[in-house]
Amino acid sequence: MMNYMDVKIVIIGGGPAGMAAAISAYESGVKDVLILEREEALGGILRQCIHNGFGLHTFGEELTGPEYAYRYEKRVKELRIPYMLNTTVVELTSDREVVAMNSERGIFHIRAGAVVLAMGCRERPKGALGIAGNRPAGIYTAGTAQKFVNMKGYMPGKEVVILGSGDIGLIMARRMTLEGAHVKAVCEIMPYSGGLARNIEQCLNDYSIPLRLSHTVVEIHGKDRVTGVTVAAVDESRRVIPGTEEYIECDTLLLSCGLIPENELTAGAGIEMDRVTGGAVVDAGRETSVEGIFACGNVLHVHDLVDFVSDEAREAGASASRYVNGGSDSDREIKIKVDGKIRYTVPHIIRKAEDTTVYFRVSGVFENKRIVVRYGDEEILSKKRIKMAPGEMESVKIGADALKNIDGGVLEFSVE
Repeated sequence: MMNYMDVKIVIIGGGPAGMAAAISAYESGVKDVLILEREEALGGILRQCIHNGFGLHTFGEELTGPEYAYRYEKRVKELRIPYMLNTTVVELTSDREVVAMNSERGIFHIRAGAVVLAMGCRERPKGALGIAGNRPAGIYTAGTAQKFVNMKGYMPGKEVVILGSGDIGLIMARRMTLEGAHVKAVCEIMPYSGGLARNIEQCLNDYSIPLRLSHTVVEIHGKDRVTGVTVAAVDESRRVIPGTEEYIECDTLLLSCGLIPENELTAGAGIEMDRVTGGAVVDAGRETSVEGIFACGNVLHVHDLVDFVSDEAREAGASASRYVNGGSDSDREIKIKVDGKIRYTVPHIIRKAEDTTVYFRVSGVFENKRIVVRYGDEEILSKKRIKMAPGEMESVKIGADALKNIDGGVLEFSVE
């Protein structure tokens, strides 16, 4: 006999995005909400992020990751929103049927009125980088090292090189230093850092950890354990410059080379994907191309601040609630087109004539430029930016008045 459940809104993922979406859906009028989480506790990646800097936008105070997550977990429990832990979703269909499994129920099916995708992202592993050398012990992603140090009490190593300058790598450079390790260098293949400016200052500069831009690891040395790495400078095309190779003795290599949204379920449901973000194409309500399925947080696009994840998740949860209650967005479709200097936007489509915040990232470092939004020959918005960089997400708000007379077509976003 098939094990079936019927739930109005299913949230896949119990991290900050999933919990914020569930709370928003519940407070928007739909009480039949279920969170599915594959780990043993709610909170997602924030459980291992013991550093501060979270919550300034959302709560007006500086919190650690676990503190921030607990604010949402406490609210989930106050509202008595049900959740299943240690539960893995193995399939999502286009008609919103969720197939999941856990040790208590085995394999079970949920027929959902709406689904919110909040599965987060994962780190890019060594195998995707094509670095020469063996497979010795001592190579970790920065997030794995963070979990070992902060949750397990294990030190991955003492002499450390970090490849990639994403925020997790920058934070782990400081964390490893505080635990007594010697971080010899952070190497970044691009000519700019992939992390927040504040993390470069607080995690590297404050501890005299060198950041080597336009440098990469070309070979890993060691058979049983890492004994060192060879780093080299690269040119504008990211090709190694002969003669710049340098051997650095170390016992640990941490990889902070980008995050990949966890979108196997999304693609399996036939949802249209954005090749730049690796996430779904969504409208301003965060509804995907498949009716009744919504996406938010790092499964949609990688954020630099969890506060923005929460904002986006609240929108997705409220939209799922409206959908279940029979509400629908306008039939019009205003698509957003970018110029290349802007890599992508979220949302990709605007349907309603209401104030809409559009998030985006740029493709390089730009100073004293304008963000310009045009509809045909009409300039409907222009915002000056002193400096923009790929590591920091940008946003502009388009007012309802600017959208009310646009029935469809394309909004063009550019850097000028």
